Amino acid sequence: MNIDEKLHALGFELPPSPKSVGSYKPLVEINGIIFISGQIPLDTFSKPVTVKYKGKIGKDSTLQQGQDAAILCTLNTLALLKEHLGSLDLIKQIVKLSAYINCIETFSDHPIVVNSASNLLEKLFGEKGKHTRIVIGVQSLPLGSTIEIDYIVSI
Repeated sequence: MNIDEKLHALGFELPPSPKSVGSYKPLVEINGIIFISGQIPLDTFSKPVTVKYKGKIGKDSTLQQGQDAAILCTLNTLALLKEHLGSLDLIKQIVKLSAYINCIETFSDHPIVVNSASNLLEKLFGEKGKHTRIVIGVQSLPLGSTIEIDYIVSI
């Protein structure tokens, strides 16, 4: 099965790729490495595009909503990569993801939130989906987002 077929089998559909909400490029490719700018959980199916998951985990949103937000960030990233590459099957390795979680001060389940994104990447890409990562709790994120994730990918 190719990556598109695996996405479909898992019940996911790639959204329209998100556009920059500031003065930056959504991704940059250098020598076979793609750096993807921080992705927030934008609902690019809606018009106008909106942030689907907002607020602090532990106050305004739940752990499950954080996990869903992490998956949406990953789907948006995959949409960007497919638009850039033409096929997700060209990905050699998901190298790293860095996640920033908008959460209350006492929140400590950061890994559980981001595991949803990591597990999706592993289901889609197998060993090539296993990556390094860092997860950090923060006081606020752009547009009130619950999470922001950036990615490094080898092609």
